Amino acid sequence: MSDTLTVTREAVSLDVPWNVVVHDDPVNLMEYVVYVFKKVFGYPEPHAERLMMEVHQSGRSIVWSGEREKAEFYAQQLQSLQLRAAMEKAE
Repeated sequence: MSDTLTVTREAVSLDVPWNVVVHDDPVNLMEYVVYVFKKVFGYPEPHAERLMMEVHQSGRSIVWSGEREKAEFYAQQLQSLQLRAAMEKAE
């Protein structure tokens, strides 16, 4: 009699890009949000300012896209710096 090994794969596809989204909040100053984007992602000031304005005007901005593990890391970093950040699957 032979034993059969069953492998169960996670339903969430790991190759699908994930977005890190920052939502607007009434607490953080615009300059602080720019500072956080520069610090966490290493974005140059003009890019960080553009993303901050998108958050401010649209209520949210996709600030980074890529693999799930790194998206989780970035979302946690942004949250630890008091920004309202979340992850979502890219469509």
